[in-house]
Amino acid sequence: MAIKPLERFCDLANAARNAAGGGNDGKTIIQVGNATCENAAGSRAVLLEFRKHLEASGRRDIELREVGCTGRCSCEPIVGILTPGRALIKYESVDLEKAHRIFTSHVLDGQPVDDLILDDQPQYRSRHEIYVCGAPRCSEQEETSLFERFRAKLVQRDIPGEEAKVLRANCMGLCDMQGGTVGTHILILPARIVYRARHEADLDRIIDTHIVGGKIVEDLRVQQEPLSQRFFEQYGDQSFFNQQTRLAMRNAGIINPESIDAYLTVDGFAALAKVLNGADPNQVIETMLASKLRGRGGGGYPTGTKWQNCAREQNETKYIICNADEGDPGAFMDRSMLESDPFSVIEGMLIGGYAIGASQGYFYVRAEYPLAIKRLEKAIAQMHERGFLGKDILGSGFNFDVEIRLGAGAFVCGEETALIHSIEGQRGEPRIRPPYPSTSGLFGKPTVINNVETFANVPVVILYGASWFSRLGTPGSGGTKVFALAGKVRHTGLIEVPMGTTLRQIVFEIGGGIEGGKRIKAIQTGGPAGGCLPAKWLDTPVDFDTLAKAGSIMGSGGMIVMDEDDCMVDIARYFLSFSQDESCGKCTPCREGSTRMLEILQRITEGKGVPEDLVKLKRLGNLMKKASLCGLGRAASNPVLSTITHFLDEYEAHIVHKKCPAHKCVALIHYEIDAEACTGCTACARKCPVSCISGERKKPHVIDQSLCIKCGQCFNVCRFDAVKRM
Repeated sequence: MAIKPLERFCDLANAARNAAGGGNDGKTIIQVGNATCENAAGSRAVLLEFRKHLEASGRRDIELREVGCTGRCSCEPIVGILTPGRALIKYESVDLEKAHRIFTSHVLDGQPVDDLILDDQPQYRSRHEIYVCGAPRCSEQEETSLFERFRAKLVQRDIPGEEAKVLRANCMGLCDMQGGTVGTHILILPARIVYRARHEADLDRIIDTHIVGGKIVEDLRVQQEPLSQRFFEQYGDQSFFNQQTRLAMRNAGIINPESIDAYLTVDGFAALAKVLNGADPNQVIETMLASKLRGRGGGGYPTGTKWQNCAREQNETKYIICNADEGDPGAFMDRSMLESDPFSVIEGMLIGGYAIGASQGYFYVRAEYPLAIKRLEKAIAQMHERGFLGKDILGSGFNFDVEIRLGAGAFVCGEETALIHSIEGQRGEPRIRPPYPSTSGLFGKPTVINNVETFANVPVVILYGASWFSRLGTPGSGGTKVFALAGKVRHTGLIEVPMGTTLRQIVFEIGGGIEGGKRIKAIQTGGPAGGCLPAKWLDTPVDFDTLAKAGSIMGSGGMIVMDEDDCMVDIARYFLSFSQDESCGKCTPCREGSTRMLEILQRITEGKGVPEDLVKLKRLGNLMKKASLCGLGRAASNPVLSTITHFLDEYEAHIVHKKCPAHKCVALIHYEIDAEACTGCTACARKCPVSCISGERKKPHVIDQSLCIKCGQCFNVCRFDAVKRM
């Protein structure tokens, strides 16, 4: 009797688990991040330092592991130490000297190095760590949240923090509104038990029976294991991490991205095996439709609908393409996911290929992502060896293979039809649609194109179900979204949150607020073609439809926070300059419209603007939105139109009063020295590159405005606040 795909998968998964030794096997684990951002911060040198110490120690009970990127960019390189019986201790900004201290003190002697620990995390974790789901469906049920009452009850019983600690978590993905099973989900570690508490009395039972008595409250227990549990077990004590819900990035920072065995041990390819074990392709498509998964590349088109349209085409040859041509300034979601978990993306492509009837897939990756390309190549080779790619996958009769095509870095090639032209060897330019790629795409054949994050979500939808996935988000946008949080925020990096999470939660609860304690001015979402939303809109939920109504876009996930020191006119000029430079020039509205708008903005920032310029900017921007050929041109004016709408006073200050309120536009500022505050230290004169500052030592100095180039060096070096920026 032939072995079914599911049975063959189980054999491979069990072999991988056996090879892993059933866990840590009593070893101390040293985790070092290995991704582009980590490496740029020095993680390769740190890895070699640990390897040198490990070899010199001669210890066989210590294992050095490389993992992908956790997303905590502002604290890299991050090193984790996992000792038997204790939770993971994470260290931030590790260099060679710190690596030496960590190895000799923590790894060898078991004494954590307190002053190096990430976010001043305590060196111990409580005997019971209690994570209370903070998702709306869980937390809205009572006037006073169960989270607050749980904490209060522990205090009333005099249970110390070393014994039990309550932490707020984001959605755990266990919402179930059927059968009246409304309640708050509570995960308790290290017992790995999830309870559903509906009443205050349930909290008393959990505390008395589980926390104090050490026994499980069986009738409150939820049998399903949250997808996010594995990540919480390692990173849940950090507010940056436990306020996220990781689906697409579920394995980032957890597994070795270059090991297929590591992927198999975390349910890798289980979704593929489930599909190949007898699922009808139409059934797979129906599941994707019900999940409300929308394309994460920027357009937000329903994934199931796109697959369905392609599947209906009567053609023996079809293609599926993963769009990894990520070119937004400050965006690195796709790169990080490919570097941290390439297998999940390929698994999503396989499932998509099965659903639409394709046997060939392509990765379109920009060539400046060498590590992502290397890991994709390794993943593809290992999948061929294990029978997950090629002919008769897992004995199912399904044939599918993947090739990689490199892009030269043209931003416009992120658009579907331009990407197709590039793969075909043509100039990367969009074409008029219809026909859409699902009808006539690559080499004229029906083609599905989704981006990295979309494919990474597909195995999750198949494994956990469409209704589960859709409940995590909003009525119109199911699941989660990955964002590259950057700008004037304390904790920059990659985050993943449920659709519907507010901008305020992202910036302040996960991002830690504004750097330097300054006031937030705006948030720009959606990359260079996104809109800038003012601080008063911080409670805006993040999903495709809400952001579009607000005058911005979801885009691929860029999110830049701006504070009071940022000039919104200059910000609009900067983003438009990027779009204008990346325009392919094929259509007149984009080519000429972006150029003329940029010229006007340049005049305004130089103090040469006139009131009529605002009328021209609006007219040109709206024309581009209506008449441009592709999404680049239609969205390029968003930064300009949104800043005119929300920050009109700054435009008027530049045009009417010839001043830049934020002191960013060089042509509209000048520097003066306050004679009363100046001590005559000569620091400004010595730093001035054009020698325009004069004065005797210990006497007030003067700036010659006719020679000053407004570089700001005098302002930066003055220790007495004597140099004024006007």
